[in-house]
Amino acid sequence: MKAVVQRVTRSSVTVDGIVIGKIQKGFNILLGVEENDEKEDAEILAAKIAKLRVFEDEEGKMNLALGDVGGEALVVSQFTLCADIKKGNRPSFTPAAKPDKAVPLYEYFMEQLKANGVSRVEHGSFGADMAVDIANDGPVTIIMDTAIWRKSK
Repeated sequence: MKAVVQRVTRSSVTVDGIVIGKIQKGFNILLGVEENDEKEDAEILAAKIAKLRVFEDEEGKMNLALGDVGGEALVVSQFTLCADIKKGNRPSFTPAAKPDKAVPLYEYFMEQLKANGVSRVEHGSFGADMAVDIANDGPVTIIMDTAIWRKSK
């Protein structure tokens, strides 16, 4: 499971001209689910993101987590994060999970964010053509991949 986590002052996702998800201060999370991902990947990733200390404390140091600042999360599915570009110039998306596997893990990931103390979790529409508006704060952008944690076991 891969995620691009962006600290934002605001973010929204629009489908067919209608805003379907919107947050203020928090994280915009682009989430890619791969064929070999399991519930454990969603649990590990959600816990890591919820505890990620990239918000500034009173001394201006990145020392606070999402819950510490009353932050929100907007989770947008993005199978293109799973692209394989080893051969040629046209990406292959075969590593991306099919919707029957990806949708439940995407939803489970959002449940896990809530279970880890994120009070407000908004989302996009899985598989839709979405316009994502991101006001990246800092900018602070962190790339995460649960394959790293699987390899270290």
